[in-house]
Amino acid sequence: MNVEELREELAHFGQEHLLEFWDDLDSEKKQELYDDIKSTDIGEVLQFFTKAMENAGEVEKVDEKMEPIPSELIGSVTRSGKELEKWYNEGLKQVANGKVCVLLMAGGQGTRLGVTYPKGMYDVGLPSTKTLYELQAQRIQRIQQLAYEKTGKHGVVPWYIMTSEHTKDPTEAFFKRNNYFGLIKENVVMFEQNMLPCISFEGKIILDQKHKISRAPDGNGGLYRALASCNIIDDMEQRGLKYCHVYGVDNILVKMADPWFVGFCIAKGANCGAKVVEKAYPTEPVGVICRVDGKFQVVEYSEITLKTAERRNQDGRLMFSAGNICNHFFTTDFLRELAREHEPRLKHHIAKKKIPFIDNSGERIVPTKPNGIKMEKFVFDVFEFSMDFAAFEVLREDEFSPLKNGIKADKDNPTTARHALLSLHHRWVLNAGGRFVDKDGTPIPAIPSQKATDPDEYPVVCEISPLLSFSGEGLQPLCDGREFTPPVLLSEGDYQEDKESRIDNN
Repeated sequence: MNVEELREELAHFGQEHLLEFWDDLDSEKKQELYDDIKSTDIGEVLQFFTKAMENAGEVEKVDEKMEPIPSELIGSVTRSGKELEKWYNEGLKQVANGKVCVLLMAGGQGTRLGVTYPKGMYDVGLPSTKTLYELQAQRIQRIQQLAYEKTGKHGVVPWYIMTSEHTKDPTEAFFKRNNYFGLIKENVVMFEQNMLPCISFEGKIILDQKHKISRAPDGNGGLYRALASCNIIDDMEQRGLKYCHVYGVDNILVKMADPWFVGFCIAKGANCGAKVVEKAYPTEPVGVICRVDGKFQVVEYSEITLKTAERRNQDGRLMFSAGNICNHFFTTDFLRELAREHEPRLKHHIAKKKIPFIDNSGERIVPTKPNGIKMEKFVFDVFEFSMDFAAFEVLREDEFSPLKNGIKADKDNPTTARHALLSLHHRWVLNAGGRFVDKDGTPIPAIPSQKATDPDEYPVVCEISPLLSFSGEGLQPLCDGREFTPPVLLSEGDYQEDKESRIDNN
């Protein structure tokens, strides 16, 4: 270790404070700190910081540059009619042929949720106690089964999971402990995204420990750099994959390798696509996808005026209504192009955070207010590089309920996520011909009321295993003409028992 040379390098960048506690460290900790600093491109990090701070002050209104997504590039689960069946069949064909994979972005910690483990390991309180990871794994198995039933081919949908330094080890251990939830280990590929140093408002890299730099994942837009550095795109190519469905870990309603979405994007010749939900109201604080200066991008609510947010089409719908839900389609060829050519052009955004640090006396302090920034890229910032973009509008109540906050928050919490899934499954049973009754036999209305005795619970507790149904299909034999008394948990075992019972009765 050439410590004096390192001191000079740090002094050149104004970061000599990183060695302030050098003399307090034993030889092992000194080596760790030395390696930590040497593995960091200080100059590059500070360039990122300077540019990100400049960009943060450039929030300009883009109203005059905006135009809605052209109607010919939009599909809809409610307005596309007979096209839906074609897209569904095409999507299943590609799954059966082994051309589709899914990619989960799971690098963030569950801090806002109030837990110390990865968010995918969270149980929102379903009757089955299944975690987000287990629900997603079983949806993959179900879509593979549907593709087989449609085509007779056993296609595999590989699951790529982007973790971070904070989530990789616990995620890997969780999957091993649960035997990969029935998936083949080789088809669950975990890789790690890059970490960037956290920086004070004054431009100083923060120490998390006397011997360790404070770091955070480089955002979900760090995906493209990680795909290249971890050789994931090469792995996709070796497997013969052509299409990739990318999504965030926290949406409890996500449809893995959704055949409608995949088939729609293929039909449109898109190399990049996004699922969207209609904005609930003009001032809903959600980014909308549109074109700005002829290029597709997500425009945040803070970037437009109220007048533009309230503009409506002749049919009365909001003109800029395509709410972004972090649910995307890419061709693998376009992913390679992004990683090779466009990733360096993505800008860093700043997030002001309360970042633990070592103070001048050597004590580790947990601040009560933001004291620095984390830098991150956004996965959707690559939309502008696509000349073949498409958007697919889905129903929020069927496909989007994010889990972001702790139980005491007003929205996007474990209760709202659980209610969203129970409501969806409740409607599946009704659509399949079933009905619900109380324990005394009193029919429960199709639109039930909250119970005064338990106002925090959805009034009809009904959960259906993803192994039994992906999107409400296949339930009629089990539900038609039958009564169910909540709580209800329908699994693949129930279907087999019902099938055997019907055979015996015949």
